[in-house]
Amino acid sequence: MNMNETQSPLDYAQAAVETMQRKYRGAELPPVKHFHYHQGVFLSGVYQTYQLNGDERYLQYIKDWVDSNVTESGEVLNHDRNALDDIQPGILLFPLLEYTQEQCYRTALDELVSDIDIYPKNDEGGYWHNDRAPREMWLDGLYMGGPFMVEYGARFNRPDLINEAVFQVKLMREKTRVETTGLWRHAYDPERAQPWADPQTGLSPEYWGRSMGWVPVAILNELDYMPANHHERAALETIAGDLLISLCKYQGEDGRWWQVVDKVGAAGNWPENSCTCLYVAGLSKAVRLGILPAEYLDRARRGYQGVIDSLRWEETTDAEGNAARDLLVGDVCIGTGVGDYDFYCARPTSVNDLHGVGAFLLMCTEFEMATR
Repeated sequence: MNMNETQSPLDYAQAAVETMQRKYRGAELPPVKHFHYHQGVFLSGVYQTYQLNGDERYLQYIKDWVDSNVTESGEVLNHDRNALDDIQPGILLFPLLEYTQEQCYRTALDELVSDIDIYPKNDEGGYWHNDRAPREMWLDGLYMGGPFMVEYGARFNRPDLINEAVFQVKLMREKTRVETTGLWRHAYDPERAQPWADPQTGLSPEYWGRSMGWVPVAILNELDYMPANHHERAALETIAGDLLISLCKYQGEDGRWWQVVDKVGAAGNWPENSCTCLYVAGLSKAVRLGILPAEYLDRARRGYQGVIDSLRWEETTDAEGNAARDLLVGDVCIGTGVGDYDFYCARPTSVNDLHGVGAFLLMCTEFEMATR
């Protein structure tokens, strides 16, 4: 596919999906034999692309991966029951159940919900990020668990799951939002035991880009399934809109946001594509839903163009030996824990890792829908 300035966001999304399909069979998406958010985020983006182009190969690709981790009887394999990161791919089971009507997907959904029902919480009611970070609340967790819970609750009459997801958002905001910036810190340790935890607040010291990106994307996805008359709907709209507006104050000169969001241009810091993609996705959807005024689409457009300008292309061949061009999405921070400024700045970057390309697909599809 030859790319030029006339290409649409959907064209870029399709190029990214096809690049990854050339590299990985569905069942071989890394980390292999792990039901994990890396594949879940990427395939969520593939699904949003499928919703726009109707290419059944995309849906089959999702099914190939899910079926490598879910048995014919509906048992979910290769997942950690005490890690929100391994709940997130459950979001893919809903469309597969809808399109195939195969009972195994409903059984798998029920298994994941049973994990949520007994998932550990700290004394304030917040979900642990995982059992290696007991009692700690990380922003990432809102995306890993919340949309799954709300969609399940809406589809299968579990309003308690919807209410729980709302509670987690509001508690996370209460604990991590800093009034002076409107931004949310990456993590909160209620015991103030971690080296990174402020002894007074329990907060981590920095605003890490991608962690904040999950928040509005999660909330806006939850609104897709939350009843229109739900008593907390307006509160969630306000929370998402407030964070997105606050982030706009820190947009970089080329349109992208930086790894440590509030320190644009500081020594060691750098523009980071996955957070930019998630912010653009959030801004685009918030405008489309009427949560933010149309003027914020200009911010989304600047961010989108900043990412597009950073892309590279590589000549390759497809499985039949035909010439093709791979789309390379770089400037993406690898997965990371919690740390200080130097820790985040020193994180390695990757090209075409799954959560980076996944964030890119979420951006392209949401910006496509917002600008049609």
